[in-house]
Amino acid sequence: MTGLIMAAQLILGLSILVTLHELGHYLAARAFGIRVEKFYLFFDAWGFKLFSFKRGDTEWGIGWLPFGGYVKISGMVDESLDKEQMAQPPQPYEFRSKPAWQRLIVMIGGVAMNVILGIVIFSAMLLVYKKEYLPNSEVKNGIVAYKLGESIGLKDGDKIVAINGNSFERFDDLLTSKVIFGSVLSVDRNGQQMEITIPGDFYKKVSAEGRWSFIGTGRLFYDVTTVEDGGRAQQAGIMKGDRIDAINDMPIDAGSDLPKKLAELKGQQVKLSITRNGEPMELTSEVSPEGKIGIGYNTDTEVDPTYKMAAITPGTALVFGTADAWEALVSNVKGLGKIFSGQEKASDSLQGPIGIAQIYGGTFDWAWFWRITGLLSMVLAFMNMLPIPALDGGHVIFLTIEAITRRKFSDQFMERAQVVGMVLLLGLMAFAVGNDVWKHILN
Repeated sequence: MTGLIMAAQLILGLSILVTLHELGHYLAARAFGIRVEKFYLFFDAWGFKLFSFKRGDTEWGIGWLPFGGYVKISGMVDESLDKEQMAQPPQPYEFRSKPAWQRLIVMIGGVAMNVILGIVIFSAMLLVYKKEYLPNSEVKNGIVAYKLGESIGLKDGDKIVAINGNSFERFDDLLTSKVIFGSVLSVDRNGQQMEITIPGDFYKKVSAEGRWSFIGTGRLFYDVTTVEDGGRAQQAGIMKGDRIDAINDMPIDAGSDLPKKLAELKGQQVKLSITRNGEPMELTSEVSPEGKIGIGYNTDTEVDPTYKMAAITPGTALVFGTADAWEALVSNVKGLGKIFSGQEKASDSLQGPIGIAQIYGGTFDWAWFWRITGLLSMVLAFMNMLPIPALDGGHVIFLTIEAITRRKFSDQFMERAQVVGMVLLLGLMAFAVGNDVWKHILN
């Protein structure tokens, strides 16, 4: 059942992303009077399809191969490699008959749609799920430095006033990639101004320990978000909304403590100190041989009750949502840079369909689903802008050169570039899927 939920979330998420990406191309093409022959979710490889109908000049359908989707734009050299059409004289409704600037807009339409979708998702999540935030100016008593914070020189009571010389509004900005990928924090320590430098490889420790092992505003805890039906946690009496404070009387003091402690106690019974509706309780649960008890959770920290939380309005949601979406995009650029520089292994960093499904998880949580889908929307936008033939970014490069030199690439050149790009993409896909399978075997 868990595998089916993972697969369902993956297919639903990718269906939303792919459909809106291709819709961006479709709307841009139609705006310039370019005919779109096909609009498909998933690929109808070798002519096989699950469903289709025709409206106007466009055939709409769902293919059988769930590896993305496509729009077939008349007069454009794409993955269909329709040489017969390209051998005919150009028609006024075709892509190749339009000026370079119009073709350029058509090509960036998909990426633009994914960026817009990412901003909308991140903004809506703040309005629907977050609803309020802690202004950094309210953290009057300073931070609580957990073990990773202490390791770089931060101390309890430090007041962080700027990131890389820039002031910031939300306290949670200190837990984003703009900080953990390397930064300089301006700190007020007992009235003295100082700077704490976070090394460029600090993200590795945060990835291993959890971002809540870094800093917070109070005691660390876990909020139970889902309880597996018939699982060990449910049998022990654990309920959604419970707060887990300690395991076998050992307080949680790092973001990775719960899974680590459970892994150390696999196959045993453990005492969980929890808080339910403000009342402390103790429950006993058996830990599975895999080191789990059957719950989903969010890690958080207590906020000093004297701190005033600020409500998230539609305006602030849009501002923060845009910033969060942009940060997701920038972090992917940074991550790719670390792969090319040799600081990270591609096999450790790249995720295929199995890896993405595992990130979605085996329990359905709308907040988590939209968070991952919003992140993937920005990842898809970034990946599509890579300068690889067959991707939007490759077409953008060729069209930009054409616009500058006023010389059009031949159809033969574009067809060969398309083939090269498709070979590269298929190789990358094979690597990602094979890497997923290998990780699954090892685990």
